[in-house]
Amino acid sequence: MGMSAGSAKSGGRRGRRGRGNSPISEINVTPLVDVMLVLLIVFMVAAPLMTMGVPVDLPQTRAKAMPVDAKPITVTVTPDGAISIDNEPVAIDALVSTVQSLANQGTDERLYVRGDSTAQYGMIMQVMGALSGAGFDKIGLITEQQQAP
Repeated sequence: MGMSAGSAKSGGRRGRRGRGNSPISEINVTPLVDVMLVLLIVFMVAAPLMTMGVPVDLPQTRAKAMPVDAKPITVTVTPDGAISIDNEPVAIDALVSTVQSLANQGTDERLYVRGDSTAQYGMIMQVMGALSGAGFDKIGLITEQQQAP
């Protein structure tokens, strides 16, 4: 009575044993989705931080944006007259030498000047004059696009 060769439990096990050796054909995408969501959040948080620089209130104009081939050297003048090159503070005396060391193309390098709209006009002109006097002739001013009324 206690031994029976064909019980229901052993018959079910035989069927599973045969399937146990076959490869699983289902892909678990949950870890992939989790990783992608984490990467999305990381990029959403990091993207605004990559565009931060020295905070200045740029003047507005109706001029169209200029096409840019390579990353230019950017000189910023803050409202209090402080100067920085690519977000690194620099004194007016060291401005030309610092720009010359960063210029890969020599005096043919394109330079942009970001001047706060409340900065002294004379200070911005002093920066542009120093750069122009050093032989840099491709100097542009950065503004913001004026909102249409």
